[in-house]
Amino acid sequence: MNNFTFQVGTDIRFGKDRLEELAPVLTEFGKTVLLVYGGGSIKKNGLYDRVLKELRDFTIIELAGVEPNPRIETVAKGAKLCAENEVDVILAVGGGSTIDCAKAVAAVYGSPDLEPWAVIEKRSYDGPALPIVTILTLAATGSEMNRGAVITNWQTNQKLGMGGKNLLPKVSFLDPQNTFSVSKYQTAAGSADIMSHLFENYFNNTPATDVQDGISEGLMRTVTKNCPIALETPDDYDARANLMWASTLALNGLTGSGKGGTWSCHAMEHELSAFYDITHGIGLAILTPRWMHHVLNEENAPQFAQYGRNVWGITETVPMMAARMAIQKTYDYFKDCQIPMTLPEVGIKDESKFEEMAQQAVAYSKIATDAFVPLQVEDVVKIYQASMTEQNYL
Repeated sequence: MNNFTFQVGTDIRFGKDRLEELAPVLTEFGKTVLLVYGGGSIKKNGLYDRVLKELRDFTIIELAGVEPNPRIETVAKGAKLCAENEVDVILAVGGGSTIDCAKAVAAVYGSPDLEPWAVIEKRSYDGPALPIVTILTLAATGSEMNRGAVITNWQTNQKLGMGGKNLLPKVSFLDPQNTFSVSKYQTAAGSADIMSHLFENYFNNTPATDVQDGISEGLMRTVTKNCPIALETPDDYDARANLMWASTLALNGLTGSGKGGTWSCHAMEHELSAFYDITHGIGLAILTPRWMHHVLNEENAPQFAQYGRNVWGITETVPMMAARMAIQKTYDYFKDCQIPMTLPEVGIKDESKFEEMAQQAVAYSKIATDAFVPLQVEDVVKIYQASMTEQNYL
């Protein structure tokens, strides 16, 4: 296990009906609030009105319409609103995209001498930032308790991750009831995103990380148990609560601290959604079993077998066969959650951009040198190609 520092200072307010605590929280930072939200679902389910009622004594500036893959133009608009209105605090109400947008707004606002995209391209932000408070409405990204954000530049087909210590939300409200109205499609996509965060940290070459791996396995079992329940019964509080907390813990540093390496599937999926604007979690679900199969070898088969044994209950003793069974279980689970499992099903019907996407996936990450199994451009192309058709791994 590597040396690490683990300090995550987000104040989590988890559970039912905590919004009466919102005004006192925001008052600590000021009275002028940038309210950031997405396409209007919070208006349909009544959350928007409840938030405004709690903030009736505040000055509210709205940044609405944040995209599922938040775009730099929206970030720039938000930073401009903050400057024009002397905003004290940003309140992000939504899922990971909304929270990511809020983080980028805070960073761009804190960098008045740089063009907005230049702030994102730096990837690491260490400047001042407006405080961020979040109200989570989708269990997926863990952005409510981490320092990272992912922003898209549609003009250049770039989707880049960035982050910084001052972008960590100060307070996050996690009420599972706010996820009752999430569609089956987005529930499944969010759960795939959670699983991918766990996979990316779990399949790693750092030795002797039993604590992190055991936590990851437990969170994986939690997701695979509770996602089908939430799909069948959307207002099952316990299922939604477990998914929400699993989402937060999967990417707050708990499962990745003490480990090295870089993530593979996220690097590849960022190109899919940068070029085709698909749902992030769906892209990850499609790519992950193909990646697992592509990198599987005699050396790492025992690690895949351990995953199969501890998450799926596989009893096969031959490591390579157990590994293949675990990959098939992963594929079948995503499919059973009604996730489209080929690229043509999400509108990617030809391979014309695969080479360019693969080149960017390698260029914008360290997957060629520092991944669980290093991936070159040709490897990424093969994984994209395998994602065009149904697969069987047994």
